This record gives sequence, structure tokens and C-alpha cells, in this order.
Amino acid sequence: LLNINVGGKLFQIAYKVLAQYPITRLGKLAIYTDPVKKLQLCDDYLVQKNEYFFDRDPSIFHYIFHFYRSGVLWVMDEMCPSNFVEEIEYWGIHLKYSQRCCRILFEEKQDELSEYLKIEKELEAELEPLEPGVQFDGKFLGQFRKTVWNLIENPYSSVPAKIIAVMSSFFVLISIVGMTLSTVEEMKNKTGKMWMEQMEMICAIFFTSEYLMRLISASSFRIFLRAAFNAIDLVAILPFYIQILFENMDDGEMQYHEELHKVENVSKLGKVLKLIKLMRIFRILKLARHSTGLRAFSFTMRQCYQQVCCLLLFIAMGVFTFSALIHSVEHDVPGTDFTSIPCAWWWAAVSLSTVGYGDTVPDTILGRMVAFVCISFGIILNGMPISILYNKFSDYYAKLKAHELSQ
Repeated sequence: LLNINVGGKLFQIAYKVLAQYPITRLGKLAIYTDPVKKLQLCDDYLVQKNEYFFDRDPSIFHYIFHFYRSGVLWVMDEMCPSNFVEEIEYWGIHLKYSQRCCRILFEEKQDELSEYLKIEKELEAELEPLEPGVQFDGKFLGQFRKTVWNLIENPYSSVPAKIIAVMSSFFVLISIVGMTLSTVEEMKNKTGKMWMEQMEMICAIFFTSEYLMRLISASSFRIFLRAAFNAIDLVAILPFYIQILFENMDDGEMQYHEELHKVENVSKLGKVLKLIKLMRIFRILKLARHSTGLRAFSFTMRQCYQQVCCLLLFIAMGVFTFSALIHSVEHDVPGTDFTSIPCAWWWAAVSLSTVGYGDTVPDTILGRMVAFVCISFGIILNGMPISILYNKFSDYYAKLKAHELSQ
């Protein structure tokens, strides 16, 4: 018998049993005759007791010991996959010696653990920016840029930093409210326009100052431009300056075209100006910088893009299928709205979403049966991914909140 001491526990295995697996560590220990090679396979050797000592986990070695006795490697659910794989690799035993059912479950557990660790790493990368001291040590105006970075990026660093964070959210809300009120008919008079313009100018000045502070405190200009939040900040301030530029062009072009009696070309510039003004709606995305819920939602969408794309694919398939069915049974009805399959796409889309505006409805019994199947399919389709997305969102939101509280 070969005496093996694993983590203080003694095991005895017959040499002939170990010799059946010559590629394993204990198999080599049984067949080698050179004492030097044997000592290279173990951590220590006790001459008095003729024991080979291994500084490994004895609890997992019970499964290795059972493998040599029975030829089957047990895989238990409660074991850590990473630790178990590390141990069997040390002993030179392959996972193929386990039963197929156990191996499938173990590989699934490994995949789940790998995915979990990957998500944790990505979440930490998003939550944990580089320390300001590491960013600015030895750089130009390092201490000043570090102070600006704390003010603008770390609301928990000081009271002024919290005030700036609150002011940022406040000006975003003020800007959105101002854009909304500018479309109200009662606010289109001269006084209302003046107030809206002044409000927009104040918000634009604050957003510009905020963007420049972030630009000054950036450790890398390239990384700064790649960041999604910084792109949102830039989109938030560009419409104001583009609008000023276009309005000045509009005045000059208007005088020129009035002289030539071609005012219709000026209207094109007005449409572009309206589109530029509409871009201000993206300022609401700036709230994601200070909103844990919006950040968790964004991270959930990025992590669940496969499920979301799959859901959109199913919706598209349902729209095409049921629009074709409803057209085939309703196109002969006088005065029907289902004159073609593309005309039926809107009905299929609102029916699958279970909204059902009622602007387009089938008239025949067969058409109503198709509509019932379409609505039922929409209920089932919409219910499938909700639990997955909600569970992931709750998990990410809890981790984000825990990170904020730990700061």
C-alpha cells in the first residue's frame, strides 16, 4: 500500500490500483522507481512512516480517493467549480472520468460562475474610476486637476461637490421644463420668448462650464472623448451654440432671399433649426450620471442585449406573420383598412404589444379569430423576458447602491 498524507489525513491506496492510471500524479508516484522523481511529485516525504505528504485540500481528495477505488469521479453540487478544477488538475485527473450527467451540470455551473465573474468585473470597472491620486501624480497641474476631479466626479468627496451634483440635476430639469413650455401657445409671445431664451442661456452656460471642468480634470483626452457620459454632456450643450449660429445665418439669408423673392429656401433652414432645438431633449440623459436607477437600467440593457434582440426578433416575426394572416382574410371586405400587408403592420404591432388602439379592427369572424391569437401570442411573448430583466436590474441596482453607501 502507498501511504499518502493529504492535509494531515492519511490515505492508503494499493500500488496496482494507482498503476492503472499512470498519467496521474499518484499513478506516476506508484510506478516511478527513482526516489528523486518521487520527491518531485510530493511536498514532503516522512521516512519513518513511509508517507508522502501533500499540502492540498483533504475534503476534495476524498473524491480523488474514491476515483482510484471505483474508476468514477464524483462531482458534488456544493463544491466550488474553480477550486475543484484546480485540485483535479493538480492530481492529473481529467473531468472525463466523471459521469456524463454530472459533467454536464458541472460545466453549466462553471459557465454560470464565469459569466457572474465577468459581469462583476465589468460592474466594478464602471463603478470604480481610477483614484485621483493615481491619475494626476506627476502630471501638469496635478493637484489642481485632482481638486477639480473631486468636485465634478465624486459628489461624496465634499459638500461643494454634492452641491454641484444637485445643481447639475436641477439645471437639467429646468432646461427640460423650459423646452416644454416653449411649445405652449401662451408662452410664444415676446415676453415668454425672452424668459425662455434667458433660461436656456443660463442652462447652457452651466452645462458648458461643467463640460470644461470635466475636460480639464480628464487624465486622458482620448478616454474622455470615448466615455458615453461625456458624449451626452457634449450633445447637451451643442444645440445652444448651433442654434445661435443658424439664427445668425437665418437673418442674413432672410434678407438675401427677400430681395430675390425666394423665401421658400429659408423654410428649409427653419426646419433644420427646429431639429437642432429638439436635440435638447437628450439633456435628460445627463440625469443618468447622478441617478442610480438609470445607470442600473443602462447596465442591464448592455448585459441583456442578447435577450432584448431575441425579443425584438420574435416581435418582428409576429408582426410579419399576423399582418399577412389578417390581410389574407380581410382584404376582400369593402372599406377595409387591411388593403396590403404593410398597411396591416401597425395593427399587428399594437396588437402584439396588447395596446390595441382600436383605429384598425377586423370585421370578419375569421379576422377576429386571427386577432385573438395575435393578442394571446403578444401576452405570452411580453411576459417571458420580464422576470429575467427585472431580476438582473434588481441585482445591479442593489450593487450600485451598496457601492454608493460604501463611499
